[in-house]
Amino acid sequence: MKVRRAFMSIAAMLARLFIVLVLVSLIYKLGFSAYDFGYRVFAEEPITEEPGRNIDVTIPMGSSAMEIGEILENSGLIRDKKLFFLQERLSEYHGKLAPGDYTLNTSQTAQDMMEIMAEEEESSTESSEE
Repeated sequence: MKVRRAFMSIAAMLARLFIVLVLVSLIYKLGFSAYDFGYRVFAEEPITEEPGRNIDVTIPMGSSAMEIGEILENSGLIRDKKLFFLQERLSEYHGKLAPGDYTLNTSQTAQDMMEIMAEEEESSTESSEE
């Protein structure tokens, strides 16, 4: 009886240890993924080194930041449309990306691309104010 009780106690302790190890592993992986995503929001590297290659994209009228991100991701200009969406939300270009035809390069960062896509709208606003 004592042997069985000792065996059950050891088995219960090993089961708890296993559960703790699994939870620690999951928390570590989740934390690493969250850190990586957060880091990439502000320090995302371009797809390729310079000189890269030019890609023509068309942004339709009324496109949301997520739709623009999807267009850029499908064109091979960015890695993650969700990351682009968040970068746009946190940037000075939030709500300023204009529809149109653009030639973007794979060596540009998302910030560089947003600057180009918002530039046309800013220049037309400046000229109408003068």
